[in-house]
Amino acid sequence: MRAIQITEYGPPSVLRVAEVPVPHAGPGEIRIEVRASGLAAGDVRIRSGELREVAPIELPYLTGFDAAGVVDEVGEGVTGVRVGDEVFGGTSSAARGANSDYAVLGMWAPKPAAWSWEEAGGAAGSVETATRVFDRLALGAGQTVLVQGAAGGVGTVAVQLAVARGAKVVGTAREQNHDLVRSLGAEPVTYGPGLAGRLPSTVDFVLDCAGRDLPQLVAITGDPARVVTIADLAAHEHGVYLSHTAPMAGADTPAPHGLATATALAAEGRLRVPVAATFPLADAAAAHELSENRRAGGKIVLLP
Repeated sequence: MRAIQITEYGPPSVLRVAEVPVPHAGPGEIRIEVRASGLAAGDVRIRSGELREVAPIELPYLTGFDAAGVVDEVGEGVTGVRVGDEVFGGTSSAARGANSDYAVLGMWAPKPAAWSWEEAGGAAGSVETATRVFDRLALGAGQTVLVQGAAGGVGTVAVQLAVARGAKVVGTAREQNHDLVRSLGAEPVTYGPGLAGRLPSTVDFVLDCAGRDLPQLVAITGDPARVVTIADLAAHEHGVYLSHTAPMAGADTPAPHGLATATALAAEGRLRVPVAATFPLADAAAAHELSENRRAGGKIVLLP
């Protein structure tokens, strides 16, 4: 089968569409024929070499965490899903390999009828990440959360999941993405110096999806324990928690239960997955380039 592979660190041009063996579902897993898969921001950072000291990988490395498709193999012990079912979900963080023709999923849920394949293919990673962080913060009704980077792949989903919990949401984004952030249920503000003075209200918690301005975010909440980042590797220098499930020190337990919640919310019309752009597998390098410039509003998705 075809799969996107990193054979060396470097610019997007090092990506290859490789022919690799088709994987098989192990105990507790399913395999899908992929209809769409998400581009993971973490893979962009891995490919560039930015994370080689903290999360070294074995090359060649297969990219992609989230995907949607049709079940074609069910592993031992798996119940509640059959060959032919349409699902979305994620691989194990160690195995990856979702940017391919076939992917083995360790967590999944039924594909919402309201979502296109593109939306479903880019959903699982964002849903799991936001759920994991909001569970840690015990975010609930009546609280206010600031989502730093609210127009990105994780941010757009996080805003909606926070709203579904009854929270008030403020989201930072470039001015050209303010309408998008507002349409998701958040009050948009422009990020950068002086952010505290632009906030419409006090903030209880911060989810940092952008990896910038942690000292400012800590000052806004008054307590580093009220800030969680998924993007800033220097979090510990500011007393902030770095939440991740990568195969490296300090990994969190994943939150797969978020996928069932997402399915229910999508059925009610309360959760959508904004897709910034789609690319065929052969153009994965162009997809990585778009991700690196951080100007895309929503999730970048690869199609077989």
